[in-house]
Amino acid sequence: MGATGYFTHRDCWKHEMGPGHPECPERLDAIEDRLLVTGVGDALDRREAPEASLTDIELAHGRMHVAALRGLSDQLADEIAAGGPTHAQIDPDTSINVHTWAASLRAAGAALAATDAVMAGELENAFCAVRPPGHHACRDKAMGFCFLNNVAIAARYALERHGLKRVAVVDFDVHHGNGTEDILSNDPRVLMVGIFQHPFYPYTGIDQPAPNMLNLPVPAYTRGMDIREMIEASWMPRLDAFKPEMIFISAGFDAHREDDLGQLGMTEADYSWITSRIKDVARRHAGGRIVSCLEGGYNLSALARSVEAHIRELADV
Repeated sequence: MGATGYFTHRDCWKHEMGPGHPECPERLDAIEDRLLVTGVGDALDRREAPEASLTDIELAHGRMHVAALRGLSDQLADEIAAGGPTHAQIDPDTSINVHTWAASLRAAGAALAATDAVMAGELENAFCAVRPPGHHACRDKAMGFCFLNNVAIAARYALERHGLKRVAVVDFDVHHGNGTEDILSNDPRVLMVGIFQHPFYPYTGIDQPAPNMLNLPVPAYTRGMDIREMIEASWMPRLDAFKPEMIFISAGFDAHREDDLGQLGMTEADYSWITSRIKDVARRHAGGRIVSCLEGGYNLSALARSVEAHIRELADV
């Protein structure tokens, strides 16, 4: 089978939201260290993420949202030069620094470059080790640590630029991917399946989702085996019936039982299993084509082990 790509860029380390914030640059260090020490990194085709173009970003986001983010970044740079604050607040948990805009362009660009390489047959699948994450970013709003919706942009790009007829989005972050749902709802070319803790931030995903959305809200303390059973019973038949030509994964690892930002009971073995089941669908219907993008995961050790498990499945190592 083809190779597994690994897309990242040093700009993704430069975005930070202040000391003690869980969505920190050290998350990427933990992943890199784990892939190095286990040797899994040797099996990957490492590539540098380009910057996404504004026209591609606007496949998923309103022009005003993109302009406002960019403008806020420029304004912050001017304020810093005048001795002002180093961060601009978007919501109580989310802020930008002077590097956030560049990091966001690289994060989205990684997903697009991965899509191109997988579509070209250079890679069978790819993992994007990027931040900021994306799945809470709505069409016209940044929130929940997210500014641009990397997976939604890439899904739309595959449809519009590569001419695919059906793509699937799989989201297993502990939080509901409300931004992705906001952007892709009622697009019959997309099937989105998600599992998330409920009730929990952002308190969405349960009120009459669109027909192309399959949400599995689960209560706190649900264990991995129960999650596997639900996925097998509901996601798998829908994905097989839909026959996606490419699959995008919002790969959040904060449903791990060691992660304090959520209260679900998943382990590395569960992430391996989910990845293998997604891969089965991709091989049946999509020529194996998968692009996975990092979302949440805040316990550095659990995050690193879970990403390793996820990538091992993708790369067959």
